[in-house]
Amino acid sequence: MHWIALPLPWRDEPATSPASTGAAAAAGTMAAPAAGWWALRFTPRVALADGDTVLLEVSTTERLWGGRDALRVLVLQAWAEAAGGQGALPQPPGMQPPWGSGPTALVAQAWLRMALAGHAPRGQQEPAVHTLPLHTLTALRPHVASLERMGCRTWGALRALPRAGLARRLGAGVLRVLDQALGEAPEAHAWLELPEQFALAAELPALATSADALLWSAHRCLTALQGWLQARQQGALALELAWRHDLRRIDGVVIVPTQALQVRTAQATQDMAHLRRLLAENLARTTLAAPANQITLRLLESAPLPHRSASLLPPGDHGGGCPGGADNPASPGEALHQLLERLSARLGPEQVQAPVLMADHRPELMQQWRPAAEVLGRPSTRRSAATSAGGGAEAALDASPDALLLPPWLLNPPQRLAVQGNRPCHHGLLRLLAGPHRFEAGWWAAGDGGADDPTHTGLALRDYFVAHNAVAGLVWVFRERLAPPPDGAQGLARPPRWFLHGVF
Repeated sequence: MHWIALPLPWRDEPATSPASTGAAAAAGTMAAPAAGWWALRFTPRVALADGDTVLLEVSTTERLWGGRDALRVLVLQAWAEAAGGQGALPQPPGMQPPWGSGPTALVAQAWLRMALAGHAPRGQQEPAVHTLPLHTLTALRPHVASLERMGCRTWGALRALPRAGLARRLGAGVLRVLDQALGEAPEAHAWLELPEQFALAAELPALATSADALLWSAHRCLTALQGWLQARQQGALALELAWRHDLRRIDGVVIVPTQALQVRTAQATQDMAHLRRLLAENLARTTLAAPANQITLRLLESAPLPHRSASLLPPGDHGGGCPGGADNPASPGEALHQLLERLSARLGPEQVQAPVLMADHRPELMQQWRPAAEVLGRPSTRRSAATSAGGGAEAALDASPDALLLPPWLLNPPQRLAVQGNRPCHHGLLRLLAGPHRFEAGWWAAGDGGADDPTHTGLALRDYFVAHNAVAGLVWVFRERLAPPPDGAQGLARPPRWFLHGVF
């Protein structure tokens, strides 16, 4: 196991006063756990310890974040964002937040306390566990003075003392905690869980008499909301900021106990800066009836906000990459057309090909493969086979009503079928379900006259059918029609041939 320990970025006392309503009191109990919600995006095993430490067990999730070191960097960045300025521990410029890590939660917490005191030897944490001072373990703090008078100042020195005597003098619970810290006994933690609904109340440090004061106090609640949304993979659509008045009457006039302001967004978002601006704009037009002493932020409506997957292709105008924008800017890199041009130059134009749609009714010629360097950047309109060969104008292929009957798999070349009683056979007699779909195409192309390959004969005279039997399933077959003989010539009469051209 591997644990990371960090101080709570902020914490508040639960806002539960006798004057609170039931909803506000329930929301106030969420204040302390909310300080650790930001960590749930990295691992589901998050716990709060001693009211001042966030513990993350990351051994099962660190590989998903690129390894232990990469995850630690991300966790420290998220902690700094959660600290956000209000209630954050002061850090010198350029210094990272204090943290600790170790094979057990108590070791990680002990190294965090050493880091807070400025005595954390980075890179030598695990080998130096037995040199940790006694005061870094919470259960030993009541006994530190007496143990130091005995010359025992470290975990290792305490571990070397007789267990029976220590149990009689300090209690069995202290030895059990020491065993848990050293990994010799299992630890038990109350894992942090997100509530089903977000509602967070916070007592104000001073009476708020203006909209700016309310917005400043709502900053911490918005930070907690961001952690809740990120852990739930949700985006906020509507939220409510309510505040409780400190006075009940002004000049004999009864004042309502609370006021509320609702804010809605057009799209689900986790951008707290945007929500803060919306709250500021609405609060600027709101008049406080009396000074406020407590605020409550509630999420009224949310929607799933899945993360967008990155593309396997480099970004560019011709595909690849993520679309640019404020929320998802395209990362810089080589464009797709530049990559294909470079590969074509390196491997040869014929080795890098792209499909080109053709305006041809013959299924085997509706698409052709051409060198990518030639077709890249051209309009994606279909071209007729006649104009593509002669360089004429491009023409679009009109969609036929029964184009949906085209099968997803074509045979190249078509397979000639046996005929029994003028019916085609493929694993038995085929029953014709739909058709015929008749067309004549390819009169402009000269074929080689292949006897068993009708796709090489240039002129195609075919009647297509959708056929079926219990063994073959749905197939696409065509009956070849004979071309009319030239004027004055005597044609040889022969039965029409059937071919299997596609499989559904």
